[in-house]
Amino acid sequence: MKPLISAMTAGLLMFGNGLHLDPTNPGGQSEATIRQDDLNTTVELAATEWINISGDGAGSGKGDGYRVPRPCWYEPARSGEDMYRFMTDPRTNARRAAIDEESRLEFLKPFEEKRDADGFWWVPNYDQNHPDGAACWGDLELFVFVPTGTTPPSGITPEQLAHIARGSLTVPEHTVSLNPDAKSFVNLPTWVWAEGLGDTTRTVTATIPGFMSVTVTATLESITIDPGTTKDRAETNVSGCGTTGKPYVRGGEFSCGVRYLRSSIDQPGSKYTLGVTSVWSTQATGDVAPFQLAPVEVEITRDVEVGEIQSNIRP
Repeated sequence: MKPLISAMTAGLLMFGNGLHLDPTNPGGQSEATIRQDDLNTTVELAATEWINISGDGAGSGKGDGYRVPRPCWYEPARSGEDMYRFMTDPRTNARRAAIDEESRLEFLKPFEEKRDADGFWWVPNYDQNHPDGAACWGDLELFVFVPTGTTPPSGITPEQLAHIARGSLTVPEHTVSLNPDAKSFVNLPTWVWAEGLGDTTRTVTATIPGFMSVTVTATLESITIDPGTTKDRAETNVSGCGTTGKPYVRGGEFSCGVRYLRSSIDQPGSKYTLGVTSVWSTQATGDVAPFQLAPVEVEITRDVEVGEIQSNIRP
């Protein structure tokens, strides 16, 4: 249908409540906001009418730049009758009605033919934050009629919906606590733990009402520690870190943190940049056979100044 549609590029193709897709500029107008920080990027759907994203892990924390394997797809939109009514409703198609009558009738013909057919019109969608999303969208037809119970080539599947839910998943942005806090010293154990992680599970559910629903659950598994330097300058101990690290306890056993072996005086800013990453395993359930997806890994860094204690021995 693209040749038929391209003859009418003067009008916007309108779907749903206020969302417009312009075939000459697929990313031109949208309710979504593109985030530029790749490490905090989540999926941003170009059209938000048909896929519902919900859950405590949706947009309330930090993403990890997860890329959906396929950045565009078809998704079910309207039945034959509903699409015909929508396309002929003068309240939502005023600009199209201004086009000459012959072109308008030619445009409406496929929708009229499918008014009573058993199936749904599927429309394209894509992830705006994927570098290949808009180009992928441009290779899809703007409308595809699909018989009930079937999926078109490039049509969304429960597995694809799971990846969209995973790409929408965020986890709490923790803070890094240290002891000693202000400054450490060579060979002195520096205790490390994460704060602000809150609940140890987060969920995102992606739903196409009446068709499919998938939930991705993230479960906090562990933290990892990067001392910000090489092994000859620091020893990392994670034997007792558990899921959030080990807060300092006076007289306690040091089992989660870093022992720096050399001063940071020769480093940029005279400091090491220590990183603590929270690692969350993920699993998809719902209208899909349960399967694991890539874990969510969010790193927070903190500068650590390491001094060296000098001593003088006099006779």
